[in-house]
Amino acid sequence: MRLEGRVGLITGGTSGIGSAAALRFAKEGAAVAITGRSAARGEEVVREISELGGEALFIRADVRLAADCRNAVDRTLERFGRIDVLFNNAGVFHPKTIPECTEEEWDETIESSLKGAFLMSKYALPSMIERGSGSIIHTSSGWGIQGGNDAAAYCAAKGGLIVMAKAMAIDHGPQGIRVNCVCPGDVLTPMLHDDAAKRGMSWEDYLAGAVKRPLGRVGTVEEIADAVVFLASDESSFVTGTALVVDGGGVAG
Repeated sequence: MRLEGRVGLITGGTSGIGSAAALRFAKEGAAVAITGRSAARGEEVVREISELGGEALFIRADVRLAADCRNAVDRTLERFGRIDVLFNNAGVFHPKTIPECTEEEWDETIESSLKGAFLMSKYALPSMIERGSGSIIHTSSGWGIQGGNDAAAYCAAKGGLIVMAKAMAIDHGPQGIRVNCVCPGDVLTPMLHDDAAKRGMSWEDYLAGAVKRPLGRVGTVEEIADAVVFLASDESSFVTGTALVVDGGGVAG
């Protein structure tokens, strides 16, 4: 098992990429703490991991709030004694141009992705530094690299994560800590369905546009989880400060 004996803390772990990563971590031997705002969904993921024979903890948290982030780290350390992997996956998406985007939507987008990753890293890093090892992974996006339509706040947040990961990699590499981003393209998640609805498009029309990439399809949450496990494991022991694009060739086109 690639994560045997390790502990992962995953934000936004109650659905989509986050829950898929939690299940993959458990299958690879890790104990897992997940955060989210829905206790019902969180406990369901914990139940699924328990049925696999794994150990999991749900912590209700809003990553925009410092107190919630500190509590998530503290409770993980109290339960498992260490944090080997921090996966900063929480985020929201409002498909808006700058004139259309409200201040509240801008703040929610930036704070859930960028500020949340800052706060979680701030509180998780001291224990990693003390132990001299750790892997931090941020969920960015292909649109954090090249931008996209009607997504200015999202692109700003995801682009910021990539450069923040590079800066963190420089700061904390000498302390044995690696920091990277995973950059999904369109993936079959609740967020993708929500995006289609918010844009006023049928799912069929939306999907027809989303598959216009070299591999001719959208991705699955399991495929992104595989990439996250790679970045979390010793298989990526010489990888830090990078943005791993997993998008079926969308950025290449």
